[in-house]
Amino acid sequence: MTEYPEVEILLAEDNPRDAEMTQRALRKTNFVNKVHWVKDGEEALDFLLRQGAYADRPASTPRLVLLDIKMPKVDGIEVLRRIKSNDHLKSIPVVVMTSSNEEKDVIDSYKLGVNSYIVKPVEFSAFAETVARAGLYWILTNRAPTS
Repeated sequence: MTEYPEVEILLAEDNPRDAEMTQRALRKTNFVNKVHWVKDGEEALDFLLRQGAYADRPASTPRLVLLDIKMPKVDGIEVLRRIKSNDHLKSIPVVVMTSSNEEKDVIDSYKLGVNSYIVKPVEFSAFAETVARAGLYWILTNRAPTS
């Protein structure tokens, strides 16, 4: 099995079942290092901006953000808006992974600069394959800036 370089991924997902399935799919592709799971949009912003409970977090940025839209406290659209308007964060690829197939959510996400919008498949094997492909593409295939 191929071992991939260590990467940091932020998973912003309020549904524990979907978060576990996402982490399991990433582990199957050997993305086992540094997958940080946050349960709402406020916690995602705290993590990214190194504030609140994450104020002492090392000064690193994730290589990828997997973002649900329908989250408590701060929704994913607002998290995306804040990421893409911040000079230090805007180059991080953001992949929306959501159950929402609403055209407004898709349009709003792309207007704000989302890199990809994926509607979560309901069936586990399709879900796992979708997550694995997204992770492999954004971590291994896509060329992102190093700073």
